[in-house]
Amino acid sequence: MGNLENMLKVSLPDGNILEYASRVRPIDIAADISPGLARATLAAEVDGRLLGADALLPADSEIALRLLTQKDAETLDVMRHTAAHVMARAVMRLFDGVQLAFGPTVDDGFYYDFELKHPISDDDFPKIEAEVAKIIKEDEPLERVDMDRDEAILFCTDLGQTLKVEHLEDGLAGEESVSFYRQGEFIDLCRGPHLPCPKAIGAFKLLSVAGAYWKGDAARQQLQRLYGTAWFNKQDLKAYLRRVEEAKRRDHRVLGKRLELFLIEPEVGLGLVSWLPKGAIVRHELESFIHAELIGNGYQMVYTPVIGNVHLFETSGHFPYYKDSQFPPIEMADGDRYLLRPMNCPHHIRIYQSKPRSYRELPLRLAEFGMVHRFEQSGELSGMTRVRGFTQDDAHIFCTEDQVADEFRGCMKMTQFVLHTLGLDDYRVRLGVRDPASDKYVGKPEDWDRAEAALQQVCRDVELPKIEVEIGEAAFYGPKVDFVAADCIGREWQLGTVQLDYNLPGPDRFDLRYVGADNQPHRPVMIHRAPFGSFERFVGMLIEHFAGAFPLWLAPEQVRVLVVSQKFEPDGRDVEGQLAVAGLRVSGDYRAEKIGAKIRDAQLELIPYMFVIGGREMEHRTVAVRDRREGDLGAMSIEEAIRTLRAEIEAKTVR
Repeated sequence: MGNLENMLKVSLPDGNILEYASRVRPIDIAADISPGLARATLAAEVDGRLLGADALLPADSEIALRLLTQKDAETLDVMRHTAAHVMARAVMRLFDGVQLAFGPTVDDGFYYDFELKHPISDDDFPKIEAEVAKIIKEDEPLERVDMDRDEAILFCTDLGQTLKVEHLEDGLAGEESVSFYRQGEFIDLCRGPHLPCPKAIGAFKLLSVAGAYWKGDAARQQLQRLYGTAWFNKQDLKAYLRRVEEAKRRDHRVLGKRLELFLIEPEVGLGLVSWLPKGAIVRHELESFIHAELIGNGYQMVYTPVIGNVHLFETSGHFPYYKDSQFPPIEMADGDRYLLRPMNCPHHIRIYQSKPRSYRELPLRLAEFGMVHRFEQSGELSGMTRVRGFTQDDAHIFCTEDQVADEFRGCMKMTQFVLHTLGLDDYRVRLGVRDPASDKYVGKPEDWDRAEAALQQVCRDVELPKIEVEIGEAAFYGPKVDFVAADCIGREWQLGTVQLDYNLPGPDRFDLRYVGADNQPHRPVMIHRAPFGSFERFVGMLIEHFAGAFPLWLAPEQVRVLVVSQKFEPDGRDVEGQLAVAGLRVSGDYRAEKIGAKIRDAQLELIPYMFVIGGREMEHRTVAVRDRREGDLGAMSIEEAIRTLRAEIEAKTVR
């Protein structure tokens, strides 16, 4: 095949090695293997990097190649990236004066930001979708075009695409060359990868349109953000749309209002949650549950202020590292500056430093349900799941290096126990490590190496369902493990987190010490952990996971006593009193309504159990028990009914 010193060696997943003396693309290699594979190949993975099927491979190198088809999960994102370009092309065909911004993929779809005079509305969706279908049917190839950055600036200037010019001049100022993708008359600045042609977009649908700002800056021009989704076939699209409808039914913002769980209003402040009495019960039960676990595992509870001197957060690195997402400092007349705390850890560190520490005191485990504040952009706020003030079930462990593995393992197991108790057994674990090429991380490389090695060993030791290593996803002070749980309709939520920290205790930060067995000073290691993450986000997720129908132990109202007629009200109130004494959250419905209407109302309010009382029940000293899920369970003595409910509560049963 030519000079062996200038060969491309391609290792395939099956172990075969192919050699090429000239430049080839993944699609060419697919064709060499079989015509069918060439038709099916949509993208490629080269040494772990995602590329287009038409990307030129190196002339003389050794690479590992994986050809990607519709069967590979990575290809769905490539297809949706292409669908975003197709949608942008359709918009430019239909409307004049369109300025292109950005069009990335997101979970289950994509969006593209446009600046144009015509306000896009739902009424425009049919004609945009029709134009998209036309472009897909035309099936013109997508071709990559590489240019020097200066040439690209002139090119976009000639096109009249001022947003692209600005991005080339500022956002891509460090790049010598850039790439475009051309399809017919449409060309867009883009790094790719894309499908070879759009025919693999089997099903496409526009979802919504919203406002956005250029580069997320509220001081800049407002754009129109058009959301869409795309799938390889119509069946997958239909299944997705059914999930969307189910998600709407479970929307915690709607259910939270209907079930009177929480309140968020402009008069109090956007992104600030007021817990209504029923929602406060859910939160209290979760707090009591995790508090018992904390005490049982040797944690000590503390309380610290929700503000702190700015110097405290300068020492920790949170200010100015998180400056853009913090409330501005509070300037006092005497010159002191205070900050609404974005994290609880600096306060806990000062508690550790409040007196000399000995190795005999370690591990020291400090826990707090601590409220923090972060100034999220208004467009990013979303009910309880994205807020500006939230309470973490936070704890910080100060330990010796020899104790790190056991302590981290204990934190992982506690988080697993919390998820299992709530029936969230479908989860994966992300191990976030630093990107050595990034300058966002503090501390010495050798400390990072030690911390990451310790975490990887713990992850191997603990039984975890799925572990993914994500480079660049560490906290700025140390590597971390995040638990990502799937709810009952398959949506993923990032919940609990455990983080290892060699940096905040270090000499450049808080310079923490303890006296070792050798009577010499040593430096502790910190572990940050929060099994829930935050009560606001966790409860918002639970509302949607359970569709507001909480398990009995969490339900704000556990039992409702219903009387067949008002003449049984005294008997109903007697039963209600017995339930209350037994520690059950109970109410009674004594209205002059038919029993069917009372049952229907209790069902709509998602009350777990109803105890119905009429003449027959009073004659036999029983109650007719109705289950929210299973309907009529028959008659039980009050004592038996109470035992049944208490057993379900104590077991924290999730049905």
